[in-house]
Amino acid sequence: MQRPPRRHRMKDRKIGLIGVGLMGHGIATNIVRHGHSLAVLAHAGNQPLDALEAAGVRIVGSARQLAAEVDVLLLCVTGSPQVEAVLLGDDGVLQGMRPGGIVIDCSTAIPSSTERLTGVVAEAGGRFMDAAMTRTPKEAAEGRLNLLVGAPTALFDECRPLLACFAENITHCGPVGAGHRMKLLHNYVSLGSVALIAEAAACAQRAGVAAEVFVDVLAKGGGGGTALERLRPFLLSQDPSGLRFSMANAFKDLGYYTTMARDTGAADTIAEGVRQTLETAVAHTGGQRLLPELVAVLAEHQST
Repeated sequence: MQRPPRRHRMKDRKIGLIGVGLMGHGIATNIVRHGHSLAVLAHAGNQPLDALEAAGVRIVGSARQLAAEVDVLLLCVTGSPQVEAVLLGDDGVLQGMRPGGIVIDCSTAIPSSTERLTGVVAEAGGRFMDAAMTRTPKEAAEGRLNLLVGAPTALFDECRPLLACFAENITHCGPVGAGHRMKLLHNYVSLGSVALIAEAAACAQRAGVAAEVFVDVLAKGGGGGTALERLRPFLLSQDPSGLRFSMANAFKDLGYYTTMARDTGAADTIAEGVRQTLETAVAHTGGQRLLPELVAVLAEHQST
């Protein structure tokens, strides 16, 4: 097979990243590790950038300037409001994006917003795809994320070498928006399972069932699995680090899921119950405590 011209190979393109948080820092580290040129947006929410700067990563002051300097721009921000702001703002990406530039949204977002932004980016001369992430900051640092991609096949094939720098499993879910839809389905099942076990664990605590017994019995039966294993350190030793995901983020994701369910006319009774549970927990805690601590919150606040 003839090798593609140099100008078309992903390795030769300049990469940008907006959102160097817990997940984005691992993504940035692995992009640089694979030899790509990388620039990131300066932001108060970034993780420390010293190691990245030492590796040659450039820090840029505005989204507009960053978009003007790169060929491919990854977004790793909180959700749809932040994606829309960074793209559409007065000093945003679309004000500086190069013709033919590619925007890859790795955030968790509302699919209807994703589809609308695809059209806006196309009108500005760019291309847009979603590449939603699963797994945790640990796997991000190891370059072992799972990516759920929504994109035309040609764009997916073009960008896959870059995605493979920081992802172990890459699933092409369908057209633009399909990745974000699958991410919300995944997070509903994942976070919903954690919330269900947390509520059961809180009931067990109030009923005098020993945590060791609770965990052992569930692990040997139908309650075993990833959700229980992520909660196990907190249930047995009050260590919430098994799932470094805040209650506020879980509440946001469940809200996005119920929005998607309503948009498609799908049943959402159970999801709405999980969303309301998380809403109450966020109201009691401010939302920044990690999700395993939901057990303690539910045990402390008796049902009314």
